[in-house]
Amino acid sequence: MNRRLLPLAATTLALAFAVSGCSSTPESGTSSSKAADGLTLQEVKDAGVLTVGTEGTYKPFSFHEGGAGDLTGYDVEVITAVAEKLGVKPKFEETQWDAIFAGLKSGRFDVIANQVTMDAQRKKAYDFSTPYTVSKGVIVTKADNNDITSFADLKGKTTAQSLTSNWNDLAKKSGAKVEGVEGWAQSVTLLKQGRVDATINDQLTYLDYQKSTPDDAIKIAAETKDTSEAALAFPKGSTDLVKAVDSALGELRQDGTLAKISDKYFGEDVSK
Repeated sequence: MNRRLLPLAATTLALAFAVSGCSSTPESGTSSSKAADGLTLQEVKDAGVLTVGTEGTYKPFSFHEGGAGDLTGYDVEVITAVAEKLGVKPKFEETQWDAIFAGLKSGRFDVIANQVTMDAQRKKAYDFSTPYTVSKGVIVTKADNNDITSFADLKGKTTAQSLTSNWNDLAKKSGAKVEGVEGWAQSVTLLKQGRVDATINDQLTYLDYQKSTPDDAIKIAAETKDTSEAALAFPKGSTDLVKAVDSALGELRQDGTLAKISDKYFGEDVSK
């Protein structure tokens, strides 16, 4: 995954859940006066829509069913439910990840719903809702492997990792030998063939795989202590809008809506 960042701990990780290749520094963009002053709840209500920046190519969070169908996904359903609570309709604007923060700063979007992980630098540049996704990094092994039960056990073992991901860094810090791969699918193939001992990835990647392609040949052998939390991102200064969104998320959590959406995509509640 490439959109999020996990905090780095001595034996855990240096992440951004992102899910590989996204920077934790505030992305640049040309700010309009609207974005610079923040966005109010009343402005959103007056417009009648909440304009949402998202990729549309980031399964299972924001994607088109079958490649060309309706926009759907975990993040899409969450922000749609939030908009309904606010009494407005969501309007989705799809863009590449590299341009998504520029769109928020320029006023093209009111909010980003795309598994954005909060970090210190982003918090200085944007306002964030309470988290709606919580995950950890996990070691995945073959189901019959009992030799690996912690990150310390990776020393001298071989893992399959994307060489540009934070998980590659964690594997190396744990003392593993790394076999470079293009992504999760290739990692699983090498693991099941016995060509590597394990792979490290995001828990959500594993859960999504097991939900769409149940596979009892692999298992989670260990997980990081640190968690990664994704939240909705708003222009800085959108205090009352964020407060209303947090209230909506609280209601959706309490009435079971977030858990239901989570179970649909991951087979368990990843919202808390």
